[in-house]
Order: sequence, then structure tokens, then C-alpha cells
Amino acid sequence: MTDETTQRPVARQREKELFTPASSERQAMQTQANMAGGVVCPRCGTINESDAKYCASCGALLQTGSCPNCGAELDPDADFCETCHHYVRPDVCSFCGASFNENDPYCPECGSPRGGIVCPSCHSLNDFAFCKQCGRPLTEEATQIMERLRELPDYQELVHLAREYNELQMQLPYSSDREMMSDQASMRLREHVLRLLAEDQGVAEPEIPQPKFHRQSKTDLDAEKDKKLEQISKLLGKMAVPAMPSAAKVRNYSMAQKPVGVRLAWKCNYKQALHSSPCGCAKPQMGGQWVILGHNTKQEIKDDK
Repeated sequence: MTDETTQRPVARQREKELFTPASSERQAMQTQANMAGGVVCPRCGTINESDAKYCASCGALLQTGSCPNCGAELDPDADFCETCHHYVRPDVCSFCGASFNENDPYCPECGSPRGGIVCPSCHSLNDFAFCKQCGRPLTEEATQIMERLRELPDYQELVHLAREYNELQMQLPYSSDREMMSDQASMRLREHVLRLLAEDQGVAEPEIPQPKFHRQSKTDLDAEKDKKLEQISKLLGKMAVPAMPSAAKVRNYSMAQKPVGVRLAWKCNYKQALHSSPCGCAKPQMGGQWVILGHNTKQEIKDDK
């Protein structure tokens, strides 16, 4: 018998081992895990303890549930389905986070109805304490959170900056050098007339009030807008909401923070995804923060796709 004949079975065995389908390997691992009472990670193959929710090696989710409304896969700790956009916890009040009986029509803590609240301003039906359309607080707790926030210096500064940015957005830059020169001539004429009027009233050195808004070139206006956005962005980062046991508390506090006049998205700590608000996140209890859309990010809003 030749060497080639004796080596051929060995080579075939090695080839078989090299090209064994990954599914067979996973099946073997699953069988081994079942015998050992563990859970195989679908991502890296590590065998974890039977009650583990996440892989000890790579952090992948091990235990999943399904949405009762659409059947999509859900994290066991999720209370909202990001696929069909429905609240999925019948035993937890979506407005305040209190536990209640699945047959109770109203929450025993906050009194909110199980079927949702219709916003008195825009008439949209809401599962959470702030209106998803206009941002109005819909419960007593939501109103109290907003009142407490108004007393905080950071929130006051945030609202002030957002108002200033919104005013800049309303301004029209000069369209040409000729238009700029014409406007400057009008400003000098205004100052001259106001000075003459003050002198007629016996004021020797009058203080001429400056107009609230002054036009500027597009370059200067854009630079001023960017400066305001940078200040707002820093404040939003400073006011980031930490992880909390209650998803409702994070939603309520975060919605109360949102300033008017700036295009924002909620960046969750759960998947680092952008949502139109924390109400569109499956696990807001992990915390997150508001970010300015288009400012230092090219991500898209996940729940608007």
C-alpha cells in the first residue's frame, strides 16, 4: 500500500473537520449546554449559567420574550415594543411606574386610565405622561416635575439658550453687500432721529437703545447659531438622565427637560439609538440624554423609520 493511499483517509477527516457547518457546531454546543444546564450565547458560543440574561463574555442578550401585539422579539426587561410601538406591560402603569392588577381599569397610584390619555391640546392618544405630539404634561406628577425643573439654574439656562437660538433661526441674513450698506444707513438715521428727540426734551447725552435684533451676513449668523448649539449641547450632556429602576420615571423626567425651539432626539443608553423621545425606547430605565439633531451626529431617528 502506497503512502498516498494511507494518507488519503486522514486528509479526508481533516477536510471534514474544517468544513463542518457552523450550525452543527452550535447544535453540538447547545446539546452540551443543555446537558450541563447552561445557555449557549448565540453570538460567541460561550456557555453561560442557566439563569443568565446576558453573555458573560460578549454581553449579548440570552433570554428573550415576544411582543404580545406583533410577536417581535423583546428583551425581558422591555416595556415597549419598538417594532409595533405598543406598551406591553399590563401589570405596570405606563404613566407613573406603579404596579397594579391586570384587570384594574385605573392605576391605584396616579389614577391614570389603562387605555391611555387624550391630550386636551392636540387630541392625540398617549400611553405616557407627556403628549407625544405637543409635549404637554398629562398627569399631576408630570406637571410637578416641570415645576421643579423650572427652579433649576441649568434648566433655566437651557430654556434661555433655546429661545435665543430660535430667534436666530427667524432672522434673515443680508443677501448682498448693497443690502447691508442700506441697512447700516437706516441704523445711522434711526440713531440720529432718536438723539434729536432726546435733545429736544433736554437730555444732553442720551443713551440710544440698541435694537433687539440686528441683521448680519450669513457667515456671521451661522457662526452665532453654531455657538448657541454648542452651548445647548453641553448643557444637555450635563443634564443626562442616569439609569433608574423605573422606566416611567426616566420618561417623565426626560420629557420635562426637553426645551422648545431646537430639533432634538433622545439617545438611549440601551442601544445608543436615536429616538424622537424616550417614549419610543424599549428600555429607557437604562438612562440617556437629549442630543441636537444634525449636530456632531449623522445618526437617524430609529422610531421614525
